[in-house]
Amino acid sequence: MPRPKLPDPEELLALAVDALGGERRDGQLRMTGAVARAMSEGRGEPLLVQAGTGTGKSLAYLVPAIWHTLGAEVRDGEPARPVIVATATIALQRQLIERDLPRLVEALSPHLPRRPTYAILKGRRNYACRMRAVGGPSGQEDLFDDGIDDSSGGGRWSPFTDLGREIMRITRWLDRTTTGDRDELLPGVSDRAWAQFSVTARECLGAAVCPRAGECFSEQARQRAGSVDIVVTNHAMLAVDVLGEIPVLPEHDVVVVDEAHELIDRVTGAATLELSAASVGRAAARGRRWAASAATRLEAAGEALAATTESLTVGRLTELPEKLATALAGVRDAARTLAEQVRTTGEADPVRRRARVAAEDLFEVTERLLAWNEGDVVWLERQSRGEILRVAPLDVAPVLAAALFSRRTAVLTSATLTVGGSFEPLARRLGLAGRFRSLDVGSPFSYRRQAILYVARHLPPPSRDGIAPEALEELVALVDAAGGRTLGLFSSMRAAQEAAEFARRRVDFPVLCQGDDATAALIERFAAEPETCLFGTLSLWQGVDVPGEACQLVIVDRIPFPRPDDPITAARQEAANRAGGNGFLAVAATQAALLLAQGCGRLLRRHTDRGVVAVLDSRLATARYSNFLRASLPPFWYTTDADQVRRSLRALRAAKS
Repeated sequence: MPRPKLPDPEELLALAVDALGGERRDGQLRMTGAVARAMSEGRGEPLLVQAGTGTGKSLAYLVPAIWHTLGAEVRDGEPARPVIVATATIALQRQLIERDLPRLVEALSPHLPRRPTYAILKGRRNYACRMRAVGGPSGQEDLFDDGIDDSSGGGRWSPFTDLGREIMRITRWLDRTTTGDRDELLPGVSDRAWAQFSVTARECLGAAVCPRAGECFSEQARQRAGSVDIVVTNHAMLAVDVLGEIPVLPEHDVVVVDEAHELIDRVTGAATLELSAASVGRAAARGRRWAASAATRLEAAGEALAATTESLTVGRLTELPEKLATALAGVRDAARTLAEQVRTTGEADPVRRRARVAAEDLFEVTERLLAWNEGDVVWLERQSRGEILRVAPLDVAPVLAAALFSRRTAVLTSATLTVGGSFEPLARRLGLAGRFRSLDVGSPFSYRRQAILYVARHLPPPSRDGIAPEALEELVALVDAAGGRTLGLFSSMRAAQEAAEFARRRVDFPVLCQGDDATAALIERFAAEPETCLFGTLSLWQGVDVPGEACQLVIVDRIPFPRPDDPITAARQEAANRAGGNGFLAVAATQAALLLAQGCGRLLRRHTDRGVVAVLDSRLATARYSNFLRASLPPFWYTTDADQVRRSLRALRAAKS
């Protein structure tokens, strides 16, 4: 019996666009063809695709992904491995699972041999652990084994505190949930409360030992993901899969990385370890029940570590001080002893297993710090609860190249992958220098006709003393000309709050500031009330989608360079300089260019949108690197004429009246 014919990817895209009532776009078609070819050719050079806002890039990789998995069945008659789609943000994951994939499956199913399937897969800590929650609120000793101190209960659970009420709500929710997924618990709960009902992968007892394995929410999610065509996950899960010895994702040959400009930071974060006196104290408290003397020894080592780190200067450590090495060795040896004494055959007791894992984690991070590898960056932070030592890889490119790009077909896409007009800067940081294919499909927007990039060349360069008075005056003049309708993107919360307070005194339009309410609620109000302004910091630079007249002016207070005292950035710049390159351009300017492009991308979201991006940082017009940064932005019509920009904003405002 002949197998059913499968339409080619371009045909499927046309069928999907027509069924969904969309518009056929050349860039989307080109991207679909390129992604399909990369998937069909198999392992080789990764494909980097820059697809500007409005391209419809989600469909342009989802359609080839469905074609690829179902095509394997048609060709070979055997189930194919799933395609992994990894995103950076929860918002995009939800868009894919709740909107894009359901609509696409409905549109394409009549034209396919069978109905495509999909699932979302998150890290284990996103799912409630039934074994962890066995005791419920009455199992107080086990519930608070990590030393949580409840002021009204003397360390015991109490229903009269915020924490207690959250625990009660989680417990009731567990009786009715079918997924155990934290995101389904609305309203949400604090990390502190959720931690009492979740475990890490290493804390998990495992299917062979856990008496509740058949009811495990995390394992059920993994099983679903292993039997579908498309698995949607996040960069962190992809990083753990790449970095770890045990796979956490279903076996796969193809991965699509959306929002790929964030991949390096997400992988770096997943590979970062930390150590503090508080974490040592928690591990000692967990192990005391089974190894009292070893726990006491570890507790003393933690106190010695606290005394040592208190005397150190905050920031990057370029060498290992002798007194710190001594303190670290004390923690390492005590943690090893505790882990050995707590370890037991089978480990059917989840509390005992968590105690052992906590001690082993301490041993791992202290061993890494004591090794003082040239490939690591080490720094000290001082927070309200004490000092924290962190260690991160200097460069994740070798790991990505060896464990991801050489083993799988990889497609990386984003609206912002080129820097200074080239894919090379980002490709080098990914470990792909000279070993990748690329495609820039542009955008359906007519940037020069739809938007102005205005740089306030006449303003003084920004300083560390906060936003300058001249910049605040410029800001309110622009907001007034626009009639509100402004998204203000600031490099710090201090600057956002200062600008909001100043604007509220000077303009008649509502000015919202991040922190006034939940960010999602603020964005919803900003979109619903056209004359409203919204000011905020980094989380607003990406993912905010407010089309139409509600957002006709995007103000950027300064070029978003990483902080000069950021230890990882400083170390990577030094490494680039030692290699004979320009560390500033290769690291700081590249990061700033990608984030600036993301921020500017908040302005135009639809074909009918019009407006202005105003950058209050004169360096974007005057500095030697200004052309490099501007070449990374959409090709807006560029000017430094403040009067002309205000006239344009007033004209837009009048057109909406």
